[in-house]
Amino acid sequence: MKRALQGLLIVVVAAALAQGPAHAQSADLVLCDRVAADPADPDKPVDAKGVTDIAASDIATAIKFCKSAASSSRRAMYQLGRAYAANRQAAEALAAWRKAADKGSTSAMVELGVLYGTGAGVARDEAQARKLFERAAQAGNPRGISNLAALGGGASSDPARSRELLSKAAETNAEAQYQLGMMLAEGNGGARDDTAARALFEKAASQNHPGALAQMGAFAQEGRGGPKDSDAAKAYYQRAAALGDEDAKKALERLRCPYTIKDKRGNVVTNLCF
Repeated sequence: MKRALQGLLIVVVAAALAQGPAHAQSADLVLCDRVAADPADPDKPVDAKGVTDIAASDIATAIKFCKSAASSSRRAMYQLGRAYAANRQAAEALAAWRKAADKGSTSAMVELGVLYGTGAGVARDEAQARKLFERAAQAGNPRGISNLAALGGGASSDPARSRELLSKAAETNAEAQYQLGMMLAEGNGGARDDTAARALFEKAASQNHPGALAQMGAFAQEGRGGPKDSDAAKAYYQRAAALGDEDAKKALERLRCPYTIKDKRGNVVTNLCF
């Protein structure tokens, strides 16, 4: 194990030096990225694949090298928090994410927002969670956008403000396009606009966003915001279902079995399928 780690360090150092003096990173940061980078973190280097969950065998390595790199890198500080969380060191994770958020890490803001929103390790504070999600959303963080939209359903929400933030992020982000499309389709936070909603769903669907694909299926099936096209609706539903969207799967079943037979009391007896 020690020899393998030494070999990995040699490769990492070589990779760091190969970037040249203008773009060189510390070997500690490169190794921290390799074992603890978050695939959804906007700060993640393009050439770092990232890991959804830090492997148990990599936790100690992540803590060691991310801690070493954290003093000069907000990304490493955020990743150190991920490593602590994976090691069930909640207090240490919270402290690392606070430091990373103070340095501008939007992913750390989202993690803190989740903690405040759920009351995990801190006193539950929806207002603080909202502020953190708003900061992350304004910077275009996809999880900040979706979590802010999720909070938008609460009685104390400000849907008009959510719509404003989503409008900025929707210029480039599929999740924001989908969430803003939902607000426009439902008239939440402003006027209802099916045409604009459909255009946003179409943009997000072109990036294989499951929810947007399902919505495009529904809009095409009903002729909302554009032409009615049952063949296109089915194709959108099929793409969304293949990505695991449950609403799309149900919609496909309804297309297959469109007629419901009921008894005189109104109870469903069977469905006629094609």
